[in-house]
Amino acid sequence: MKKNIAWMDDVHLLTVIVDHINKIPDFHKDEPILYWEKEQRNLSVSFQEKIDDSTVRLTNEEELPIGEELVLLWGEMKLPVYPRAIVRTKWFDENYSATAIKLGATCTEDSTIFSVWSPTATDLQLVLGDNMYALSKSEKGVWETEIKGDWHGYPYEFEVSLNGDTQRVNDPYAKGMLANSEKGVVVNFSRSDQIEHEQNRPTVKNLQDAIIYELHVRDATIHQESGIMNRGKFLGLSETGTTTPNGFSTGLSYMKEIGCTHVQLLPINDYARVDELHPDEQYNWGYDPLYFQVPEGSYSVLPDRPIARINELKTMIQAFHREGISVILDVVFNHVFILEESPFEKLVPGYYFRYQPNGKLSNGTGVGNDIATERKMTRKFILDTIDFMINEYHVDGFRFDLMGAMDIETMRQIQERCNAEDVPMMLLGEGWELPTAIPSDWKATSFNSKKLEGIRFFNDYFRDCLKGNLFNEQDTGYINGGGRFLEKMPNLLSGSSLEEYGEPFVSDVNQTVNYVECHDNHTLWDRLQLTNHDVDESIRKKMHQLATGIVLLSQGVPFIHAGQEWFRSKQGNENSYISGDHINQLDWNKREQEQKNITFLKTLISLRKKYDVFRMTSKQEIRRRFHVIETPQPVFGFTLLGDKDDFSIYINPSNNKFDLHLPSSGKWSIAVTNNSSKRTAQQEIIGEYTFVDAYELVVFQKTRKPASSDVDVVSTGTVY
Repeated sequence: MKKNIAWMDDVHLLTVIVDHINKIPDFHKDEPILYWEKEQRNLSVSFQEKIDDSTVRLTNEEELPIGEELVLLWGEMKLPVYPRAIVRTKWFDENYSATAIKLGATCTEDSTIFSVWSPTATDLQLVLGDNMYALSKSEKGVWETEIKGDWHGYPYEFEVSLNGDTQRVNDPYAKGMLANSEKGVVVNFSRSDQIEHEQNRPTVKNLQDAIIYELHVRDATIHQESGIMNRGKFLGLSETGTTTPNGFSTGLSYMKEIGCTHVQLLPINDYARVDELHPDEQYNWGYDPLYFQVPEGSYSVLPDRPIARINELKTMIQAFHREGISVILDVVFNHVFILEESPFEKLVPGYYFRYQPNGKLSNGTGVGNDIATERKMTRKFILDTIDFMINEYHVDGFRFDLMGAMDIETMRQIQERCNAEDVPMMLLGEGWELPTAIPSDWKATSFNSKKLEGIRFFNDYFRDCLKGNLFNEQDTGYINGGGRFLEKMPNLLSGSSLEEYGEPFVSDVNQTVNYVECHDNHTLWDRLQLTNHDVDESIRKKMHQLATGIVLLSQGVPFIHAGQEWFRSKQGNENSYISGDHINQLDWNKREQEQKNITFLKTLISLRKKYDVFRMTSKQEIRRRFHVIETPQPVFGFTLLGDKDDFSIYINPSNNKFDLHLPSSGKWSIAVTNNSSKRTAQQEIIGEYTFVDAYELVVFQKTRKPASSDVDVVSTGTVY
């Protein structure tokens, strides 16, 4: 902590801190004087309290001027006066927020306007090419200048003076960067590739129809036998018709083939810990954000050409859109990589981050800092970034990393912005309760889901009930524990929102994202090798199929981790965020070997897409159409009553075969099973009796006769 300084900690509060050489003067003998250099006058100061021998608090009657040269004269001491905790006060937010002003570098062929918010700075200069230009400051703390000429593609940065230091800082609103975030680059977007008209954007009738497929840009195409030219790059995911040497589809064409409606990309904005000029020497998932509006250079074939990487990202998104796949961006608005190096901290120290009441940084994210999303100018930056990515890149949704660390009002305003689009925008996030320094009722958590209708939450309750508690490697769930948590299955399969099936995870079925595997933690296959290492591999594969099948047959939005459908392994690595290609790459050879299981996934996806009873949009509709069936334990069974077709679904997480009594007699066909080899001779069941084999998931389907009614079907079966 700096000493021999008077810190502004509130509108009428100064905290004076001196080192052991100096001593706090006797207030009765030496009265402190607060001198304002610009106005050449004194501000009255009064003694409040002594904290210890080196710290004392003073009060002042007038509001403290921000961004001005102030000194405290006290006895023989001459102390500079700098803003500190005052920037986190309501007064500061109300008096210095400039939410209506456009920030960043706005470039045309004739001139560029540079605007940056730094109310605590005493001087700010633009460094553009080899020249420096002074910026003028408005009363809200926005520094601005207009430089005539065509500056498209020129590097720039700012030189800011505050709190006694002068340093170079990049623009947090930069849209382009030199390699490795060296400097921002001015961009005239009219001279970048233009995204196709909005009408070419893919859409789904209702977001409940979505099937999300999560992948990392590099992982998706870096494998030697992916058949992709631009491996590990944005452009690699824009290539179509790619195959393995044996002719099996890969990359974008494979994703279209399996039937996903949305891809969710791990962060694609500029991040730390990968040398963009030598990207094969490091690896990172991208959760170390640096510049939120700049494409990551390591995914570009031309990382030292800022406009090229912008165009490459646009090309990739357009390619997904042409294949009818929407693009969700994973965004990290909860922390920055290193607080002290962040342009936010350099421009307005102490403002953009949360602090505990004792003055220590809040660390609910666990990475050293929490972004203060609730503050007006922080919220403005987030909303401006969302708006920019929609307008310029035409993305279709956002996944919010550690969304529970963000505040509800910010999420509401994001949703309001996204609702203005002609196509439905997918908003989802991790709604965990985190110990960040805002009240619990402010946090965008699943517990507060009723305040965030239309925003979806990753359902960790669903995940843990199926495969065991995430934080206990030996814990088991329904699919790998012989039917453990059978009593929770009605809640999970019905959308985790109906009160009659237990405590809801979310307030509405349109808010649950169901999954058993994502980029974090062990893959499902690696988890099963830990919890069920003593059983045959073929049994573990059956367990795996049960879990993936439950994800796709449950009410809510299903979420599949790339490669999950071919039993993706990371060789037991639980946290592979920097582990390299040998751990993280999608193994397209494995894709060839597991074609049978991929077909199982595709069949489930096709069934879900064809019949809307698998993707209902209200609790009332679920109550009418979803019914649990009486079955021998630990088998779970339920029926879905459609307008024309009924489905009876059975899941058996045990090594035993069980006889079943279907909910009604008639002609039932097998729509899906992971046990086709045992059912080759029995594609149809005539009557009402059948069986479910060991570790089998089976979906029976019956087309109702025109004269039948929903009531008739329910009354003839054992439904409760």
